[in-house]
Amino acid sequence: MVSEGICRRSGRLLSYSVGGFYFKETVMWTRDDLHNLVKEKLSGFLFVAVSNREPYIHTFSGSEIIAEVPASGLTTALDPVMQACGGTWIANGRGEADRKVVDKDNKVMVPPENPRYSLRRVWVSREEEEGYYYGFSNNALWPLCHIAYTRPIFKESDWDNYKKVNEIFAQAVLDEVKDKKAFVFIQDYHLTLLPGLIKERNPDIISAQFWHIPWPNREAFRICPWKEEIIRGLLGNDLLGFHIRYHCNNFLDTVDQTIESKIDWERYEVTSSGKKTGVRPFPISIDFEEISSDAQKKDVDIEIKRMKSRLGLNDEMVGVGFDRMDYTKGIPDRILAVSHFFEKYPEYRGRMVFIQAGVPSRTELAAYKRLDEEVDKLVRDTNERYSKGSWKPIIYLREHLHPITMMALRRMADYCVVSSLHDGMNLVAKEYVASRFDEDGVLILSPFTGASRELTDALLVNPYATDHFAEAIKDALEMPEEERRKRMKKMREVVRENNVYKWAADIITELVKFEFGK
Repeated sequence: MVSEGICRRSGRLLSYSVGGFYFKETVMWTRDDLHNLVKEKLSGFLFVAVSNREPYIHTFSGSEIIAEVPASGLTTALDPVMQACGGTWIANGRGEADRKVVDKDNKVMVPPENPRYSLRRVWVSREEEEGYYYGFSNNALWPLCHIAYTRPIFKESDWDNYKKVNEIFAQAVLDEVKDKKAFVFIQDYHLTLLPGLIKERNPDIISAQFWHIPWPNREAFRICPWKEEIIRGLLGNDLLGFHIRYHCNNFLDTVDQTIESKIDWERYEVTSSGKKTGVRPFPISIDFEEISSDAQKKDVDIEIKRMKSRLGLNDEMVGVGFDRMDYTKGIPDRILAVSHFFEKYPEYRGRMVFIQAGVPSRTELAAYKRLDEEVDKLVRDTNERYSKGSWKPIIYLREHLHPITMMALRRMADYCVVSSLHDGMNLVAKEYVASRFDEDGVLILSPFTGASRELTDALLVNPYATDHFAEAIKDALEMPEEERRKRMKKMREVVRENNVYKWAADIITELVKFEFGK
């Protein structure tokens, strides 16, 4: 009972007084809370999200059209936000049946089972996609921003297509907004020119952009031939968000070196050509409650039994890795560490299995083809060296797994490895933690992920240090149950409190404060 009748909220901090004592309690953000915040703070504004990747892809299954969810941290995070806020999500339509399901305005309501917002598709030609997506976005910007020792490739033709596709997206945004008040929430490195383009033609649009990957130091970014155009495009935003403060610092350093501007380091603001842009850290997250609830469903228990039968598992301890097949994720380093573990600790042969789930990605690019070949060889060599009878040390699932199967593997895992060489956040780590409602399991986490700043009760290991990595696997397997549960409970509290709705609410609150001073 609140005896003094004092009860007030500031954001989601609940303050109250009971019996003369003052208490503060952090209340978890929910979908409804975010919806109400948008309704309150952005009343009268059209909410528009923009990304290259679409949240639902329509494909043919025989004569039937089905909707699939792509393997993407961006869409995993943003879809629940859009379901809470409503509005329109503009994205590149790449599914074979995408054109079949849209209306005359290239729109379709999603999610299919419970429509909550509109998905508007733009259409990009094969040639444009080759240059814009595979070329400049992923052969130039992606390796440029990740310290994974893969050299970026800069081609004028790729840059031309990148500019052309950013124009296509800009026109779609302007057509959607028309003369309405709008908040445009732009995602990631594929659309660096978009904020500048839409602000030139409609200065009344309020825009924020979230950068889902690292921003490198200024000397690394300096080699980009079109660095000035990219910086000026991004500064078209009213607010620019990164995962961590370190990336904000790198960005401001890069701006300082690249263009004439005024940087306020105390306020983290850039003024260029008379326009001000705020730069802030917003650690992205997941829908903790939904994942934790889904993990407890009966379908998952059934799938665990099915997967154990399919993979020939009995009572072995299980380690897992879930990744899109990308050279930044440290998959070869992980396989080497597992191999070294079995070499150093032969008593675990036959007693532990490591399952690597890898979703094929960007297979048209040479660097990704080399990665696939390297991982195939490392898995094959390790299995040839240490297999005995029907037991294999590594099970490699190179396929797009159903969400229930992914959940079953998380539940089966005694430990989960996230060993990125360089990453923005990495939501796989948070998904593993959220799925462990039993408060068990160990997370082995690279310090080169944004998630390591929050999940400090994980076992942090440098993926380049093979010996230490192998020791971390042993530590995970031999960790006392009491310590496992203590660590997992703390990590679950962190992810629960800092969920995706809080991430979106923090961005919207900061944007409104920055733009309107309230």
